[in-house]
Amino acid sequence: MVQEHAFEQEIKSYKSRQNATVKLIEIISNLWFNRSVELIFFRNQIVDRRVSHILNLHQASKELADRPISIFETLQLAEAMQHLNLAPSRIDIGKLALKMRMDNIEEEDTLYFIKKELLPAQEHRSFEPKDVVLYGFGRIGRLLARELISKVASGHQLRLRAIVTRDNIDEKTLRKRANLLQSDSIHGEFDGIVEVDITKESLIINGTTVRFISAKSPEEIDYTKYGIKDALIIDNTGAFRDDKELSRHLSSKGAKQVLLTAPGKGIPNIVYGVNNDMINTKKDNVFSAASCTTNAISPILEVIQQKWGIVHGHIETIHSYTNDQNLVDNMHKKSRRGRAAALNMVITETGAGSAVAKVLPKLVGKLTSNAIRVPVPNGSLAILKLQLEKSTSVDTLNLSIKESALDGPLVEQIKFSNNDELVSSDIIGTTTASVFDAPATIVSDDGKNVVLYVWYDNEYGYTHQVMRLARHIAGVRRYTYY
Repeated sequence: MVQEHAFEQEIKSYKSRQNATVKLIEIISNLWFNRSVELIFFRNQIVDRRVSHILNLHQASKELADRPISIFETLQLAEAMQHLNLAPSRIDIGKLALKMRMDNIEEEDTLYFIKKELLPAQEHRSFEPKDVVLYGFGRIGRLLARELISKVASGHQLRLRAIVTRDNIDEKTLRKRANLLQSDSIHGEFDGIVEVDITKESLIINGTTVRFISAKSPEEIDYTKYGIKDALIIDNTGAFRDDKELSRHLSSKGAKQVLLTAPGKGIPNIVYGVNNDMINTKKDNVFSAASCTTNAISPILEVIQQKWGIVHGHIETIHSYTNDQNLVDNMHKKSRRGRAAALNMVITETGAGSAVAKVLPKLVGKLTSNAIRVPVPNGSLAILKLQLEKSTSVDTLNLSIKESALDGPLVEQIKFSNNDELVSSDIIGTTTASVFDAPATIVSDDGKNVVLYVWYDNEYGYTHQVMRLARHIAGVRRYTYY
């Protein structure tokens, strides 16, 4: 009888948490869709997420606090937040709840606490939205389209206006493009509605008209014909890699800035969160978001370099296969990449070592690098073997990375994982550039030689880094609370 009563109490408790989550989801949706205030939970997206997903995130927060943040704590904060006049913002409600707990704030003082903590968001100046054009519509292009549309909220920030491809714009092609956007073998179904409007040569995505433009070269496009002005052109093709070629985009009417989603030559290579302060967005107008690997390892190397100093090191990337490899054995201009990608581990070169030096100049000449492509479609791993100037220990090093993941300029770039069962499929869908695998850290007896394991979603995590840099370049920065 006692056991039966305990079971009923457990069910009642879980239903109570479910109901609280339903209320929280309603507030999250209202703040986002009507006021452009995006709530996240320890950097995890919670807009348009299921009840079970949000509850699981709360349970997982035990890694970051002495006990899990409860759904009732976050609901309490969200209810108070509704009473504030907030500018477009991104607010980590998990971090807010943790601070409220640490400060021993009573429930009746929640509104006062929120007003004080989010005062900058109540005074923050809104920015004019920025028109965005995607030049190319491959893997990164489609993920960018998903994120740009899902982040459009009430019209603030970045607005996807057009997509440029080399195809003829006919109904068959548009339907193929729509299907590729709607369904993805790795990232699943798009949580939105995609319709074809052949009369406008457009896709209607969640009610937003996105024009498709067919062009063989950037110079032949007049974006102003489509009502687009001062646009940020995000080039996903990889066809143009240097300043001269990328500047061709600027000859198009209506184009103002260019962002390359690959390493670039003769232009600033930027890892957002690490070296974005080096660029002058009023003076420069062509930028590179570097590579997915550079974005993954630079934040970790920045922490290590600042704390202990790096004498030299080697980077080995275990990277998922990519579209440039062959599906079956065939000729390829590069060594080994001609062998079947889904059947072989393939040694190949990577420019990660020299690319990191462009982002972190103190590491020039200190890093070597190589890569192995492996038979998985997404999810990669960088192994950093470093000799340090000063000694450390496993616990000290891991704690330093954890602190950087929770506070400071790299909270969007680093996710700290203490999960000793972590595998590559677990990091798919991660929005940070890096997932630091703490249980795998190795430190030599003298404390000066370390081996670090850094996972990264080379598609989704990188896409979010591109989005962050795009907002920075476009000058539509929003208030953030991390």
